[in-house]
Amino acid sequence: MRLDKDYLMEMELLPHFEMRRLVGGAATSSPTPAAQVVTEPAKVPAKPAIQKAAVMAKTETPRANPATPPIPINPARAARIGGLSWVELTGDIKDCQACGLCQQRQQAVVGVGAANGPWLFIGEGPGAEEDQSGEPFVGPAGKLLDAMLAAAGLQRGRDVYITNVVKCRPPGNRTPTPDEAAACAPYLDRQIDLIQPKIIVALGKTAMARLTGTDATMASLRGQLHHYRGIPVVATYHPSYLLRSLPEKLKAWEDLLFAKGEFDKLA
Repeated sequence: MRLDKDYLMEMELLPHFEMRRLVGGAATSSPTPAAQVVTEPAKVPAKPAIQKAAVMAKTETPRANPATPPIPINPARAARIGGLSWVELTGDIKDCQACGLCQQRQQAVVGVGAANGPWLFIGEGPGAEEDQSGEPFVGPAGKLLDAMLAAAGLQRGRDVYITNVVKCRPPGNRTPTPDEAAACAPYLDRQIDLIQPKIIVALGKTAMARLTGTDATMASLRGQLHHYRGIPVVATYHPSYLLRSLPEKLKAWEDLLFAKGEFDKLA
């Protein structure tokens, strides 16, 4: 796996690695495994509870309420989808009207890559560019993901299949609701059964919530193996988030190294 200067510059990680050297970080040959990374929170003056609540109200991004139970998955529908071939599944997804996301979509985004690849990457949902093209991760986030895959010696279409928790674009690229994720759950499960990947990389909290049923933070989910349908799952940040955060890019690279190490153990 690459960790040369050109790659670090391409990923905008070089300044962070240089800083780690200056403060005695271990970045001379390979980054510290994600499970060993400890980030000290910056010390800031304590704020009154009222002032803190006001700041949080202004800065926190609204998301689906984790306490809201998802709609039950129709057993008959799940059983029917569970018996579909790839061709049948693709057609079923494109015609799906199981939730309100179908009303504003340009097209459903099934997935892309190797239909029997050993790696499965699962994101959140299609964005505007994906809604137009019908392929997941085609914008800036997709270019970043492809760069990380290439650095790890992986390639979509050869080693990797990429899909999302929901197959239709949520309005305004908002986080899918639990009901929407539940409506698409049989499709994702069938994709997993057809691909039979050796390892799954969950890109972001929505994917981890779908696979693990937990609303835990990404910080607490990273650096350890989870399992879904008997398959190892590694958690990392969504590429869209990484585009806005240099330090998290480094953490995501460490997560990919961790996943690669676990994958090599399976060989």
